[in-house]
Amino acid sequence: MSLRLEWNNDQEEIEIPESLITRLEQLLQLAGEAEGVSEGEVALSFVNDEQIHQLNKEYRGIDRPTDVLSFAMQEDDDSEDGIVFEGEEGEPEDNPFADMLGDIIISTPRAVEQSEEYGHSLEREIGFLFVHGFLHLLGYDHQDEAAEADMTARQEAVLQQAGLHR
Repeated sequence: MSLRLEWNNDQEEIEIPESLITRLEQLLQLAGEAEGVSEGEVALSFVNDEQIHQLNKEYRGIDRPTDVLSFAMQEDDDSEDGIVFEGEEGEPEDNPFADMLGDIIISTPRAVEQSEEYGHSLEREIGFLFVHGFLHLLGYDHQDEAAEADMTARQEAVLQQAGLHR
């Protein structure tokens, strides 16, 4: 097994070239290596502002669009302990979602806007949002200055290693 990226394009604002997906797969490998994660699957969706606005409102209670959302599947809480997966014969089987790290949702209109605002390429902005989302899947957050500085340093190290400079 290895780190795998599954993706879909649920928006029509920009075309998602295969070269961008190749770059995101590279970033996934680099970020995984940096964080000691060698196995798992990340599901990535490109959406528009209306779609991410709805998700942000529904899942975070924030009534506005955002640039990226992450939904981790491997959280440390015990909220799903009672779930038993059954095979064809009714016998317990392994969790079919055990290798899912989670979902990352990126708003392409926000990515375009932010790439122009920051003066760098769209590839770099989407790469930044993807690595940011991946770190959230692993439990990183930016709730205070120290945590934000740590997360930013980790993101930038991966982006620099991939040659995605500002």
